[in-house]
Amino acid sequence: MASITIRNIDEKAKQALRERAARNGNSMEEQARLLLDAAAQNDKMDEAQFVSTGYEAGSRSTAIIDPYYPASGKRILMIISGGIAAYKSLDLIRRLKERGVSVRVIMTKAATEFITPLLVGALSHDKVFCDLFSREDEQDVGHIALAREADLIVVAPATANLMAKMAGGLADDLASAVLLAADVPLLLAPAMNPAMWNNPATVRNVETLANDGVHFIGPETGEMAERGESGRGRLSEPMEIVAAIGQLLDDAHKPLKGLRAILTAGPTHEPIDPVRYIANRSSGKQGYAIASALARAGAQVKLISGPVDLPRPPGVERVMVQTAEEMFQAVENALPADIAVMVAAVADWRTIASAEEKIKKKPGTKTAMTLKLTQNPDILKSLGHHKKRPTLVIGFAAETQDLIKHAKAKLKRKGADWILANDVSHETGVMGGDQNTIKLLSNDNTRTNVEEWPTMAKGNVATKLVDKIIVHFETQTVNV
Repeated sequence: MASITIRNIDEKAKQALRERAARNGNSMEEQARLLLDAAAQNDKMDEAQFVSTGYEAGSRSTAIIDPYYPASGKRILMIISGGIAAYKSLDLIRRLKERGVSVRVIMTKAATEFITPLLVGALSHDKVFCDLFSREDEQDVGHIALAREADLIVVAPATANLMAKMAGGLADDLASAVLLAADVPLLLAPAMNPAMWNNPATVRNVETLANDGVHFIGPETGEMAERGESGRGRLSEPMEIVAAIGQLLDDAHKPLKGLRAILTAGPTHEPIDPVRYIANRSSGKQGYAIASALARAGAQVKLISGPVDLPRPPGVERVMVQTAEEMFQAVENALPADIAVMVAAVADWRTIASAEEKIKKKPGTKTAMTLKLTQNPDILKSLGHHKKRPTLVIGFAAETQDLIKHAKAKLKRKGADWILANDVSHETGVMGGDQNTIKLLSNDNTRTNVEEWPTMAKGNVATKLVDKIIVHFETQTVNV
């Protein structure tokens, strides 16, 4: 291909092109060509749409950037120290890059025994720093620049040795020198054998660092790399660290800060015998999206979840339950609260007694089996009339016919402030799907108001609902 020449580009644009080319491993000419090609392919896409896709021409990652991640656009300096858990740092880098975070990496000499700088650089799209005495990097006191240019320094994994250096103020390699020179927040994700974590020296060092303002995530309890070893010392999972980073760098306005919210999500499983149960098709996606949106708005959220295959939303405390009775008790234990959003598709009925052994067919017969059922606790109604009633009680009405009629009756009967009604007939694809169509019902002094929302992604439903919750509490504050 022939060369291209573009004149009259200001220095800021040139520098941006250099950085993008370096990040993607391209020459400036190749990066410019890719950008022009991307613009041609996306000429019908406006800027907001283009940015929201997370697409970057020439990028080696095609993952969509999470538009809600608080650290998107921030700069992270990650220090990888020497431990078997170093391999998890590779996934952590990838997860951060997916969310639009700029990641630069320092590796200790011991870390390079577990993973290679070449692999780390390929994932971070940047140079990997290893040597305190690099003639090139230290010409302008590079370790000071590395310490000051980031918004946050993350050490994952953080070994007992590196934490001991930090607590003692030692700086005998690049990682410890950068940490000693840092004037930005520090987040440590420790990983080591349980005996090392529980050693009095490590306990003292962790206490010293915590008193110095260093943040920690983990370690977790579980099986170790060594055979037969278990206990507290496992590195936190990459997504848990991602969530912690987001919380530390979240400088957005938090209109619901100081308010406590209880939220239920997912189905319940009511056992028939040890292998069978009564359930429904709820995926928990809508409830989890609302829990995440409430947390982003600053609320202290307790999510009481039925059995679903979804990760815990960042910044949310989660309690996992199986049955409606367990969910009811967990909600009771979570009171008092300011906000209650009951999204869970709770089974109305359970068997009077579940069988202790698997129920078997009787050979040679086609006799029908009868299940004796009894009603489950009505969690929403209990909250709506509770002596510790939350200020705002919100329920969901999942119906397959006469949507508004049943939702109005539910609003009155349950004592809720709002009901979000949705048609969950099979053809709508709401249960288990990614979209929802909502009708919001609320009462004023004279009548029931019905507000129709267009069909939208469940994440957008969550954002719209939380926006209304924010307005509700702001209005209350003004009236007081």
